Parts: sequence; structure tokens; C-alpha cells
Amino acid sequence: MPSFSSTASRHRQFVFLSVLAAIAGLPGVALAQEQDTGGQTEAEEGEEIVVQATRFGRRVQDEPIRVEVIGQEEIAEKLLMTPGNIAMLVAETGGLRVQVASPALGASNVRVRGLEGRYTQILSDGLPLYGGQAIGLLQIPPTDLRQVEVIKGAASALYGPAALGGVINLVSRRPGEVAESEFIANATSRNGQDLTGYAATALADGWGTSIVGGYHRQSRQDLDGDGWADMPGYERVTFRPRIFWDRGDGVKAFLTAGAMTEDRKGGTLPGRTAPDGSAFVEAQNSTRLDAGFVGQMPLEGIGTVHLRASAMNQEHRHRFGDLVEDDRHSTLFAELSLAGTAGDTSWLAGSALQVDAYRSRTFANFDYTYTVPALFAQIEQTLGEDVTLAGSARLDVHDAFGTRLSPRLSALYRPGNWTIRTSLGRGFFAPTPFVEEIEATGLSRLQPLDSLRAEVADTASIDVGYAIGGTEATASLFGSRVENAVRLDEVGADSVRLVNVEGTTRTRGIELLLRQRLRDVSVTGSYVYIDAREPDPSGTGRRAVPRTPRHSAGVVAMWEKHGTGRIGVEAYYTGRQQLDDNPYRSRSRPYVELGLLGEIALGRASLFLNLENILGVRQTKYDPILRRRRAADGRWTVDAWGPTDGFVANGGVRLRFGGE
Repeated sequence: MPSFSSTASRHRQFVFLSVLAAIAGLPGVALAQEQDTGGQTEAEEGEEIVVQATRFGRRVQDEPIRVEVIGQEEIAEKLLMTPGNIAMLVAETGGLRVQVASPALGASNVRVRGLEGRYTQILSDGLPLYGGQAIGLLQIPPTDLRQVEVIKGAASALYGPAALGGVINLVSRRPGEVAESEFIANATSRNGQDLTGYAATALADGWGTSIVGGYHRQSRQDLDGDGWADMPGYERVTFRPRIFWDRGDGVKAFLTAGAMTEDRKGGTLPGRTAPDGSAFVEAQNSTRLDAGFVGQMPLEGIGTVHLRASAMNQEHRHRFGDLVEDDRHSTLFAELSLAGTAGDTSWLAGSALQVDAYRSRTFANFDYTYTVPALFAQIEQTLGEDVTLAGSARLDVHDAFGTRLSPRLSALYRPGNWTIRTSLGRGFFAPTPFVEEIEATGLSRLQPLDSLRAEVADTASIDVGYAIGGTEATASLFGSRVENAVRLDEVGADSVRLVNVEGTTRTRGIELLLRQRLRDVSVTGSYVYIDAREPDPSGTGRRAVPRTPRHSAGVVAMWEKHGTGRIGVEAYYTGRQQLDDNPYRSRSRPYVELGLLGEIALGRASLFLNLENILGVRQTKYDPILRRRRAADGRWTVDAWGPTDGFVANGGVRLRFGGE
């Protein structure tokens, strides 16, 4: 049996030290001068938030498509809670749920309004740099993010098949006129450590550069003493330089490259066994390399040409007990478009090409290459001061699932302090072998794919918002219907297959958001109701979609004074969930998670302490997470319906230099 490299840890430490040396040596990084900002950020003083996910680069309040923006302030808070990944940043956004796909390895994906996680497209500055694997969410650090843009509902008209359920666009920070850098050292009560660094500087003639890197590790933890890791161990290094150019006349370019390497291990601990009496280690070694380019150039009297292109290659080495699977995922992407305005009309038209490929050295019969050229167009029409209409459509010529048209219609009405949006869209998803269960267990028990049809979804929403002074309220009604949803079915005691569900999976729900700001204090409350139902696998009637809480809610209160520090408290409620193939219960328990965050500024340094899940809610306090026998798909664990790590405290120091 091939062994995993024993020198990986030393190699990662060497790479990370090299990253830190590069960051520390970035030219022009100056020490910050202490100054009084008056307790307000630029955004609070009226800075316009411009979003990129809808392609027109407009203020968020002018977009007919509802785009939820997680700003720099909230990113800074979540950075202190989980410096190593964006899972918490995304999870605490209403209507989004981070679902653990593999308790053994901690792999997670993002469900948008009850839709499957594989339908959510995660982009970096509009580029598909991270692939579609569930583990990717835990490998993206938030250190260099300026904002996060979220579009809920079918966005295939904007971004193709991978965006059937929605889009999460991670927008990076741009260098300012004054050089800046930031370093964070963090440690947790579960023997985890994070060390991250970011630096950026402007160069001559419109050029600028930034660099970000991180080293992250976690020890395996068996919290209930059953010999199985409730928290997987990992060691990860990330590194990403960026180059920016702005000629000043509308000609701009942006180039990025990234590298990530990680070893992750779960399953049975040394000297312990699974219920069948044998050791069963689960592990995954990952290496990802990517590069991307974004550019634009105005053409006088015509419009602006936009070019986006990227390439990503990710190598995996999985271990499931005695079985080792080696594979490679790759994505090539290119898009050329022309955008312009004519009076009150904005338009965009272009073409794109995306190639997604998978190669397995162990199970070659699951290899695939999807080549998808596409044409797309988008138009927005402003009618007076209060009404904007938008329409977009994309024609994808998929070499495996045929030609598909994905339209989306949106409307914006803004009478006074009110904002009303409505949107309707359709999209499709090209099936692959990698549903959540297969991500968790590998391909060894999966039968060859047989005549799967593309998954198709229609989504609709109505959003009503009201804002006055420091008060903001939003209510959303949403619904979706999915045809040909792909599901994993048991064929025997140790064999499974993927099939299209006959019938419609329907979801409907409500989102409520209330935010109040008063000087240095902000309070945010949210509530989400989701009723998701699918055809019952038994063939009789319908059932609730598993692992989809019907009720969830949260309250966050934060006091923050720039130059002094911040104190925040949060409480989140997760209601009952229908469970599938769980030998211990058919419905989960509801639970409440409490958190407390504190940070104190000491000049250029700040100290922080975060207490997460103070009540110590943990799924294994109620039932084992380990099954009595392996499931047909190969899993030793039940699905995760609640926290598996219990109470965790983390704290550390943040150092900031330069900046305005």
C-alpha cells in the first residue's frame, strides 16, 4: 500500500517560512502612524459599495439582482474567529448553511436556501480558482478579502452550470496609496494554530502588488473516547501573490497565482479500531495550483472589452482504510465580453469556454471531460428614478448534456426608503460522481454512471427592504423546484449507484433580517424558515429533505470603537432536521450556540479572544457519530447534524502596519 510522505510537515514549514520572508520583505511597507478615526470606518461615513458579481460594477443598492455583501468590518470579525478558512464567514449569513459533507475529514460545502451544496459556485474575483470539491471551503483563508458578494438562486445565466443554486464571489483587497501589512498568530484550545500574513503596496506608473500566505494546523481530537477522530487533523500552507495595473484611462489588469498544499487525516486513532475490529484511517493529501487574469479596455464610441481567464489543477491522494485513490481535478476557463451604455440602457454580450476534467489513477472508468462553450447577454433598463428592469440569458453547448438555455429576469423598485426586488431564473447542473456521500467515501463502491440526465432548477424570490437612518430591515420570500435531482441509492450491502429522482424537489421559505446601528453599537437579528420536500425513496409520497433545518435564527450584537477594540456576543438557533439512514434517530435535536469575541487595540498590535459554542453543544453527547457497521456507500459515520467539536476557545495577536 502506498505510504503518505513523512517529510510533508517539514516541507510545509519550509514553504511557509519562505512565504513569511517574502511578505516581510515587500518593498515600501511602512509603520503605521497612530491617528484618531473618530470611531467610524469609511464605509460607515458613506463609502459606496460597488459589487462585481453582476458584471456591471454598480452600487449594490442600484442592482436589480439582490446581492448581499459581507463587508470589511464583518470579515475582520470572522478573521479573528477562524483565520484559516471562510466557513464561519459564510455560515453566519442568512439563507446559507455550511453543511459538513464528511465528518471524518471535516469537508464542508455551502447550501443556498436549502439547495444542494454542489450547486453553489465559489469564485475568486469572478474566477473559478477553487474547483468544486467539498474540502475547498476549508482551504480558503479570509486574510486578504475586501468583501464577499452572495447571489442566491439560479445564477446560471451569469456563470453557467456550476451556479445553479447561487454564487459566492470573494473579492480581494486592492493596494492603496500607502503600503500596508497585517500578521495574525492564533491558537485554539483544541491544539490548533494559525499564522497568516498579508502585505500590499503601490508601485510606479499605476502598478501595485499584494501577497498573502498562511500556515495552519490542527491535531486530531477524539472528544468522546470511542477511538474515532471527531475533529480531523491537518497541516496546510497557502500562498497567493497578486499584481494590479491601472493606466488611469479605464485600462486595467489584474493577475493572480495561488498554491496550496494540505495533509488531512481522520478516522481511527493509532492503536484503535472501528467496530469491525480493524483500523480505518481516512486521509487526504491535496495540492492545488491556479492562475487567473482579469482585464478591461475601453473602445471609444463602442463600449468596454472585458477578458477573464483562469486555470486550476488540484491533485488528491485519498486514503479510505486500506484503499488509496489518486486523482486530479482541473478547470480551464476563458471569457470575452463587450459592455456599454446607451442612455438609460446598459448592455453586455460575450462568449465563454470552460473545460472541467477529472482523471483517476485508481478508477479510470469514472474519468470525464466536460467542454462547454457558451454565449451570453445581459441588459438593464432604467425607467425613471425608481424602476430598473434586467434580463440575462446564457446558451451553454454542453458536450455531454446537450444545449441548455438559462434565462434570468429581475426588477428593482425603490419608492422612498423602500426597496423591492423580484427575480426569476432557471439553470442546470451537469452531474458528476461527486455527490456528498461519494466525496466522503470515494469511488470504490459506486457503480458506473448510467444515463444520468442534467439537473434543472427554477428559482424565484421577492425581497422587500426598508432603511432609514441606522435601521435596516429586509424580508424575502423564495422558492425553487428541481427536476432530475441526482440521488445515491443502495444496490446491495456494499454497492451504490447514482440515479435521477423521478419527481420534483420543491423548496419554499422566508428570510427576515433586522439591523440596528447606534453610534458604536450594532445589533443584527435574522430568521430563516425553509420547507424543502422531495420524493420519498420508498416511492410513496414525499418527505422532508434531510439535513435541512426548518427553522434557524441568530442574534449578533457588536460594540466597536476604532483604535480601542471590540466586544461582540452572538447566539444562533438551529431547529430540528430530518435525518437519512441514521441508526440512532430519524430527527435531530434543536440546539443553540453562543459565542463571545473580544479584541483590545494596543497601538499597532491588538490582542483577541474568541469563545465559540460556549454551551458545549456536541452531536456525540447525544448519539455516537460512529456506525455499528459500514453503510453501503462505505461510510463509518452518520451524517453530521450538529457541531462535532464542542466548546472551542481561540486567541492571539494581530499586528498591522502602514495603511491610511
